[in-house]
Amino acid sequence: MKLATLKRGGRDGTLVVVSRDLARCQAVADIASTLQQALDAWDAVAPRLAAVYEALNNGAARHAEPFDPRACHSPLPRAYQWADGSAYVNHIELVRKARNAEMPPELWTDPLMYQGGSDSFVGPCDPVWACDEAWGIDFEAEVAVITGDLPMGATPARCAQQIHLLMLVNDVSLRNLIPAELAKGFGFLQSKPASAFSPVAVTPDELGDAWRDSKVHLPLVVALNDQPFGKPDAGMDMIFNFAQLMAHLAKTREIEAGSIVGSGTVSNKQGGLFGSLVANGGVGYCCIAEVRMYETIEEGKPRTPFMRFGDRVRIEMFDASGASIFGAIDQQVERYATS
Repeated sequence: MKLATLKRGGRDGTLVVVSRDLARCQAVADIASTLQQALDAWDAVAPRLAAVYEALNNGAARHAEPFDPRACHSPLPRAYQWADGSAYVNHIELVRKARNAEMPPELWTDPLMYQGGSDSFVGPCDPVWACDEAWGIDFEAEVAVITGDLPMGATPARCAQQIHLLMLVNDVSLRNLIPAELAKGFGFLQSKPASAFSPVAVTPDELGDAWRDSKVHLPLVVALNDQPFGKPDAGMDMIFNFAQLMAHLAKTREIEAGSIVGSGTVSNKQGGLFGSLVANGGVGYCCIAEVRMYETIEEGKPRTPFMRFGDRVRIEMFDASGASIFGAIDQQVERYATS
């Protein structure tokens, strides 16, 4: 089934069930008024939500309304936890190669992960806010899961059973703020502003055969200023699947229902800059930083700029028939007016 949160009814919005074609939705306050409420009682609530979903798809829903992604929060407007992994080691390898740094071998066996701010996400069609273009504004197109409850030390097999929903993510990075933060030895903070998630979160069964081995085996399609930028396969070159990422997180702590775990920037291993651009027949990229890495490796310096005010990024995933699965993250960079 497909679920979304509309920007009405308070800070945590109003949960709605969305039809498979993303055309209609229905509020379900009699079942759960918010997505977090649904996740807190998932085993009891999910079958009732699925019945509404079936009615929507069959045209039998009694209180359906048109679905508008622009009226949506991220499915969870705020979450108890947002932990972003780096499952595509090719992305890390490129970063290090661009600065002539060695690749630690343990990164192939032990995933990187950071805890992002989860008190406030932005809607899928809300602006990417920034105060200064000099911050190095970049998008990062990813896939994420929403979990159920898990105990400390949960195995990957157990974690796989607690993947309740999937979403797309734009994990915005302010690239020019990152080096000084990492140099302090405490990780990201200012360089990672609020993330945006797709209008709709879907249960794994919605992906059919594309969901296997706790991975999504479909291209993640990215456009920058209406020009094709990337379409790498989210299942290919994913060294750590979602169950493994969740188990990594659970090693020393319990995971609470409603936690979000991200894949990191989707990245496919390719043969250099000029063969990998979408315009040249390649699968392209899910962030500007990777293009700049290849440029640095092959040309000695980067030439592709980071995002500027007025630039727009669109992130979407389609099923085998060409239908949008999650709806689109469609964001424009805008200047934030400070007081």
